[in-house]
Amino acid sequence: MEKGLITKKMSDKFWVKTAQNLFVCTAKGILKSNGIFVGENVEFNTQTMNIEKVLSRKNQLIRPPLVNLDQLFVLVADKPQPDFLMLDKLLLFCKVYDITPIICYTKIDKSTKFEQYIESVYGKFYKTVFVSAHKTINLENIKLLLKNKISAFAGQSGVGKSALLNALFGNKKTLEGMLSTKISRGKNTTRHCELFEFEPNSYIADTPGFSSLDEKLLPIEYWELPYYYPDFLEFLKNCKYKSCTHTNEQDCGIKKAVESGQIDFSRYERYQAIYKNLKCGSVSQRGR
Repeated sequence: MEKGLITKKMSDKFWVKTAQNLFVCTAKGILKSNGIFVGENVEFNTQTMNIEKVLSRKNQLIRPPLVNLDQLFVLVADKPQPDFLMLDKLLLFCKVYDITPIICYTKIDKSTKFEQYIESVYGKFYKTVFVSAHKTINLENIKLLLKNKISAFAGQSGVGKSALLNALFGNKKTLEGMLSTKISRGKNTTRHCELFEFEPNSYIADTPGFSSLDEKLLPIEYWELPYYYPDFLEFLKNCKYKSCTHTNEQDCGIKKAVESGQIDFSRYERYQAIYKNLKCGSVSQRGR
């Protein structure tokens, strides 16, 4: 038996990467029926090429179908103008699934119009990096963050994902030209998940789905939402009612923090929008 990482899945075939080799395996019985995904750590038989055991998972994502994702680089730039609602949804997504979010401000060689806003609103609670693929600014910082992790990149179309990944990979043979070719064709080219080895034991996931994230698919209830906002936590104790939703109540610690400027007003408005969508899609609400 040998251990490996599933880097690709096509139909009933699984590409399993070990430290030295890449194997194409199959799975049978209950393992196959339970589902095996890209990112799995597995044990397999090198004689039969059958996967015999799926090891424990750090997390399991529904959309995209991926497991054991360690970190997500959320790309923003001045152009296109940042979609902060998408950013907040992705940060929520990371919190729910125990993924480390990294806000990556790209194209800093051209403009940094929103740098102060990102630093003041998000910098205290989330790791932020400022890069330029064109000028190769801070790329070494990104490379260090990628070490020994399974990472993915997400962001709006045109935010610079292609340029950044091409700059990071350069002419590395491990990429085999695939990732660069895919991402240069345009939006939503990728239809399946695949892991590309950046360095030994360091992978970048090429995957669809993050930019179309629907918060109603998250496994949380609407009333839990405030606890996933790190900038809200210290003010929750100031609410008069334990059941406070931080939307319409008068004596609300969150609303008071917004009024005093301790919580950003726009971020609070986006919280309200996400809260409303979660409540509309809630199982408990649909059952009433």
